[in-house]
Amino acid sequence: MKTILRQLALAGVFALAAGSAAAAVTVTWTAPDKYADVPRDSSARESMMSDLTDHFTWLGTALPPGQDLRIEVLDVDLAGREEPSARVVRDVRVMRGGADWPRMRLRYAVEANGQVLKSGEAQLSDMDYMAKVNRYSEDQPQRYEKQMIDRWFEKNIAPLPRGDRR
Repeated sequence: MKTILRQLALAGVFALAAGSAAAAVTVTWTAPDKYADVPRDSSARESMMSDLTDHFTWLGTALPPGQDLRIEVLDVDLAGREEPSARVVRDVRVMRGGADWPRMRLRYAVEANGQVLKSGEAQLSDMDYMAKVNRYSEDQPQRYEKQMIDRWFEKNIAPLPRGDRR
């Protein structure tokens, strides 16, 4: 767990060092072992965090040059529920479309030249996540969470970036 947090922090430092021409995105995962619902397996949890960090970073490419995005993930409740499986090594995440919708609580700030342009705490959720057309393919990890994050980003931060979705 500490390894992935170090890697994510290092990635944020490199992004900041890249210069002010491109937006820097820093994602901090606060106490992920206490989140409402994330994979129990530590490697699966780290993979989920890395995947969503990459997604936030991709979204940050939509910001104008010189603007930076800071995200602090406070809680995560992934779509579906993990159920133990006797057939495979890892637990299986089952999505039924009931009270198992994705949720996320985060704190964010958009900054430019040391000034905070936008900031706040957000409660993201998507109660009808299975009833909507999803932009992400079925083999895409965290596809429901990414779509939920996209809607929040587009409504509160900036239009979605063009190009390859992550």
